[in-house]
Amino acid sequence: MLAALGSLAAAFWTVLRPRTVLLGAVAFLFFADFLKRRRPKNYPPGPPSLPFVGNFFQLDFEKGHLSLQRFVKKYGNLFSLEFGDLPSVIITGLPLIKEVLVHQDQNFVNRPITPIRERVFRKNGLIMSIGQVWKEQRRFALTTLKNFGLGRKSLEERIQEETHFLIQAIGEENGQPFDPHFKINNAVSNIICSITFGERFDYEDDQFQKLLRLLDEVTYLETSMWCQLYNVFPRIMNFLPGPHQMLFRNWEKLKMFVARVIENHKRGWNPAEARDFIDAYLKEIEKHKGSATSSFHKENLIYSTLDLFFAGTETTSTTLRWALLYMALYPEIQEKVQAEIDRVLGQSQQPSTAARESMPYTNAVIHEVQRMGNIIPMNVPREVTVDTTLGGYHLPKRFVNFDNPIEDPALGTSLVTQWLRICLPMQGTWVRALVWEDPTCRGATKPVCHNY
Repeated sequence: MLAALGSLAAAFWTVLRPRTVLLGAVAFLFFADFLKRRRPKNYPPGPPSLPFVGNFFQLDFEKGHLSLQRFVKKYGNLFSLEFGDLPSVIITGLPLIKEVLVHQDQNFVNRPITPIRERVFRKNGLIMSIGQVWKEQRRFALTTLKNFGLGRKSLEERIQEETHFLIQAIGEENGQPFDPHFKINNAVSNIICSITFGERFDYEDDQFQKLLRLLDEVTYLETSMWCQLYNVFPRIMNFLPGPHQMLFRNWEKLKMFVARVIENHKRGWNPAEARDFIDAYLKEIEKHKGSATSSFHKENLIYSTLDLFFAGTETTSTTLRWALLYMALYPEIQEKVQAEIDRVLGQSQQPSTAARESMPYTNAVIHEVQRMGNIIPMNVPREVTVDTTLGGYHLPKRFVNFDNPIEDPALGTSLVTQWLRICLPMQGTWVRALVWEDPTCRGATKPVCHNY
């Protein structure tokens, strides 16, 4: 009898043991995840999160800024979310964003390195580098861009020249409906090309069109759900097919394109005469040659060049497309802008910054397009570098924060019908008061009329 019971117990344990081990392992993982997600004292409020994935599936990745508005209504202008095991805080409302970007900017200076950005950028370039490397790259880029015309009349002349090519390309459509997306991208990208590559490309150039389409695809893919899943489960997603793999392939193609341009520059490079950004960077590499700690190397040159394209092309071309859309939606505004341009510039004079003060209505419309167009609904994320306090809540080190500056009721709904219609006739000149002085917060401004 005892022998039979012993055999039965041994057989039962043989069957049960793998399941027990598996259940125990799962229970341990859930418990460990629970401990990791426990919210400390004075933690920003936020929606409950699921094990392992956090709040990932509570967001609409196509309209992320709209889904965040639901949380703003429930939790206020400062609330927490978890993307996988990445703790994040969402900041809205101008006073809090001003506190982050102006008064506590040193506490939020770094960029978080998510798994997808770690694989693509490896802390290189102007945007994803951190610390001393970022300071060196940024200082060099600003100085070099100024030397090649940024903020000067020479760049204005390049823009005027490229505008001529854009108008010519639009005229070739003979008044038929067309998508202006890539034509505008062509023009804006050529301004960047003239500074970085020292030349512009013809709109029909196959390599140039390939570059623009890769840039467009990368921008679209990086916000897709698959790429965000990669940030949550990088080790698993690394072996799975999907749009995230196309993103990596496209980045490699972009790097190869810039690398070929750099090699072509090296063949005719003259250290005494820099023709463009790449030439100036090659000179800086040569200057620091032999230094093991120098941040000036080919990899950083490639990523810095691509950063200039992304920062300069996508934002500007998207703003211009919004401007065309708003002019179509508000024909009465378009007529007033056209009338002011005709009165100040006529049919032969080129637009210039010198004429800006003489065109207050057009100036106001341009700024309203930037505000209402909302081309970057979520600011580039920043990482908390030290334990800090914001809005009465404790933010631990390595927290990631996302700023959403434009959904503030204090900014009003549409100044096209409020400010442009009422203030300009009374004032006669265009007056604008910045909500704060930080120039990185484009769009977060509120025009002010002293008589309104």
